[in-house]
Amino acid sequence: MHISNSQQVDIFSDDQSQLHYAELCNALYERELASLSQQKISNISLLQRKIAGLRHHVKRAAYSLLQHQSPLQVDIHNASWQAKQAAKCMANNYVSQKTQQWFSNNIQIGCSIAIHVKHLGSEHIELDSIDRVELSSKRIHANKFGWFDIDREHTKDNYKQTDILRLRLLKPTKAILTAACCGHSWDHKGKGQQRALSLRELLLSLSINWKTFR
Repeated sequence: MHISNSQQVDIFSDDQSQLHYAELCNALYERELASLSQQKISNISLLQRKIAGLRHHVKRAAYSLLQHQSPLQVDIHNASWQAKQAAKCMANNYVSQKTQQWFSNNIQIGCSIAIHVKHLGSEHIELDSIDRVELSSKRIHANKFGWFDIDREHTKDNYKQTDILRLRLLKPTKAILTAACCGHSWDHKGKGQQRALSLRELLLSLSINWKTFR
């Protein structure tokens, strides 16, 4: 089931609001528990903290999905954003000068950013957040993907995941952020299978002010 932007405004005055909320929570719990089961976590206390924090983050994400103002639709059953996917990945229209100018004017710790992630045979755009800034060297540090020079793509040596061929910092636009929020991916044939966002990415998507982007 999809919920449009206009429906989101009064969602909690609707008779189905509690059912929608419960379905979102269930979908998010299932996805996160499945993800945790696949992670190699040897530190038991870390695993306990992750599980203990799930309830808060899941409830926050579910509530915000129903209330957040965006041009995207909400899929209640899958706890995901939905929008039409472009035939080709728009990140390949990358212009370094525009990216450098945008980040030079808009750098802010904590803000959501978009990263072009290229694997062997596939690519997608992923949300990350800025947790450190070095203005003197024109560098930013992303929480997951590490250091980026504002005016060029990521230095692969700083990120050790072997199946990733290239990481590239992108100027955020409506099209870029839509692809990232919806988990759109592409392969050599064109549109690939939609990627399920982690709970962390979903929460980052809820911090986006869509009025800022054109």
